[in-house]
Amino acid sequence: MSALGGVVRSGVARRRVQTLVIGLAAMMAVAASVLAGSLLVVSGAPFDDAFARQHGAHLSVRFDAHAVSAARLARTAHAEGVQRAAGPFRTATVTPRADATGPGWPLTVTGRADPGSDVDRVDLTEGRWAARPGEIVLSAGSSLFPVLGKELRFTGLAGDPALTVVGVARSVTGTSDAWVVPAQMPALTPPGAGGYQMLYRLTEGDTAARVSEGARSVKAALPARAATGEQSWLTVRSNAEQDTALYVPFLFAFGALGLVMSLLTVGNVVASAVGTGTRRIGILKAVGFTPAQVVRAYVGQALIPATAGTVLGVVAGHLLAVPVMAETEEAYGTTSLAVAPWVDAAVVAGALGLVSATAWAAARRAGRMRTVDALAVGRTAAAGRGRRAARLAARLPLPQPVALGLVRPFARPARALAMGTAILFGTVAVTFTVGMAASLGEVMKAKAHDTADVVVPAPLPDFGPPGAERPARRTPADPAAVAAAVEAAPGTAKHYSASTVRATVDGLTGTTDVVAFTGDASWGGYTMVAGRWIARPGEAAVPSPFLTATGTRIGDTLTLGGLGAPVTVRIVGEVLDPRNDGMQVFTDAATLRAAHPDLTDTSHHIAVAPGTDVHAYADALNKRLEPLGATARTGGLGAGGDMVATLNALSAILTLMLIAVAALGVLNGVLLDTRERVREIGIHKALGMTPRQTVAMVLTSVAATGLAAGCLGVPLGIALHRRVLPAMGGSVGLRLPESVLAVYPPAGVLPLVLGGLVIATLGALLPAGWAARTRTAVALRTE
Repeated sequence: MSALGGVVRSGVARRRVQTLVIGLAAMMAVAASVLAGSLLVVSGAPFDDAFARQHGAHLSVRFDAHAVSAARLARTAHAEGVQRAAGPFRTATVTPRADATGPGWPLTVTGRADPGSDVDRVDLTEGRWAARPGEIVLSAGSSLFPVLGKELRFTGLAGDPALTVVGVARSVTGTSDAWVVPAQMPALTPPGAGGYQMLYRLTEGDTAARVSEGARSVKAALPARAATGEQSWLTVRSNAEQDTALYVPFLFAFGALGLVMSLLTVGNVVASAVGTGTRRIGILKAVGFTPAQVVRAYVGQALIPATAGTVLGVVAGHLLAVPVMAETEEAYGTTSLAVAPWVDAAVVAGALGLVSATAWAAARRAGRMRTVDALAVGRTAAAGRGRRAARLAARLPLPQPVALGLVRPFARPARALAMGTAILFGTVAVTFTVGMAASLGEVMKAKAHDTADVVVPAPLPDFGPPGAERPARRTPADPAAVAAAVEAAPGTAKHYSASTVRATVDGLTGTTDVVAFTGDASWGGYTMVAGRWIARPGEAAVPSPFLTATGTRIGDTLTLGGLGAPVTVRIVGEVLDPRNDGMQVFTDAATLRAAHPDLTDTSHHIAVAPGTDVHAYADALNKRLEPLGATARTGGLGAGGDMVATLNALSAILTLMLIAVAALGVLNGVLLDTRERVREIGIHKALGMTPRQTVAMVLTSVAATGLAAGCLGVPLGIALHRRVLPAMGGSVGLRLPESVLAVYPPAGVLPLVLGGLVIATLGALLPAGWAARTRTAVALRTE
């Protein structure tokens, strides 16, 4: 082993605490960075690959067949900005039934002779393409179970046509729920209904502005109201990415905190090693080490634990990415997602490069130091430092050990600043994590949006593949009878009912849940982002993702199809609701009554009068409901989420790692300080200072630093929370109201501020115990 290698090895072995601090800081930063970078890469990779492979449509537009002809639509393929086009294809919204008792939900069916090739090539995942009338291909994401051989009967159409499922396919941009041959479309199109679909690939469609420009170009030569809806591929892509995109802002925040703490820790540890090893540096130079070799020795002592921490961080990042990537794999039916090797390489190179640069900057002083000066310098602080603070503290009515501890940061201001910075970032992490958990709790409340004391749930739908043995289906309870029983029950203060139906919306494929209320539901826990709650028939409130997907805003109207008749509603409010990817419409039951009178999928929500025992009320109500076939239970419908649990678990793990790094940073600084002061501590003990007073002196030396860091860290953590949480919401298409962000009550801020003091105390406990146990004679003999 070379002389330089021996110096590096002995330095790492001698400074075990500093080695642990650097390794843990590097591991935390690398783990968060690998996880964030990997999720950022894989969030869009499956969709982008499928879009390129299937020649996905940048723009899908539906037209009214009675407002424009097929020939005129075909000419839009030559509009400015259009590279290729497919269509026009006849479309219709129909409601099939899988069997006599199965659910009947609307489907958008498109007439296509083949899966296509140039634009929106539909990939078959099972079976084959429809070859003749009487056959249908279902989308893999269909609301019906896509089972080959299933018979779908369209009982509401002339002749009750029946189609057999012969294939299951997937359109990357979800252009339809099902496909049939064009000759089948006349039998599936109700009188006076139906439309056309055109699919376009644009010469430039990489931004929302360019897609919108392409849509304007296509519609420029057509009648004003010919287009009834459009969908951009960017909207579909955003929806496909949202599960993993949600994690990225929060992980980048933790990665940035970890990286900064890692660099500060490395710089502090190396600078402290240089400061406390001045005589050793002089000896190394005296025996022939050049300035460059001395600098490399200290850089090597930082790189060894940083490299070990980096390797462990890469492994931890891979392990943490597994549950999140599994969600994306399930969505695309692939098992090939993994952390990209170049992400690992980039993070490792960046981390080790920054550590090397930081260590080199901190170690330059050792290289510039003259040999004679290094041999002559002792380990104590400069004589004049902290004198004024000591005189001021002596006048305060404080115990002497406390006064001695309070003035210590003034003797080593740079070291105190380094410890304070570590505590600051630990406090920021704790504050951010507490706020994020509270905000996610508010989002879950908005997701459940049920503040009812008692609820009568809706009957479960009768799902299941055809031919399966199923018990006889119970007749659903009559919603009106249940509502009457609730109204008549003693102790009922107010109540409303919510019925769910499925409808289609122009411009969107698939079905959208429409929740229709009977009674005033404004007290039911619906969190408004903008606008107001529905007040009369014909009004609707919708979540933020619905506005984005449909290109609408408050004040616009939209038409609900797939019901007994088209229903037009005006959007009056934006509600926070992440269920069903935010694709829901909330309206009054009177709005749908004429189009869909059979609202049997109904839940009832009840608030009891003040002073009423909720459990006794539910028991009494159940006696009234038993003959009707319904059951009441206490509490709301509730809502949880695996994603929220994953986020909370990840944030807790990363926060604990940051706290550990901060505490170890404090431990490193206090340990160096107590070792420098060991002779001074021996003098105090010789004059009568007890071990308990010694511990108090050491702990007090970091108390003021911890409190100051806590006072600064809490506002910074709140600011980080207000920056990251809206970005997390935006990644899944949600706008967060103030009630979700204002989660720091005044009474909750003080404990967070004291968190800085707790971190400082935890880091100083071990050195304080060591100082208290040191024998007086040994301390006095120490150089």
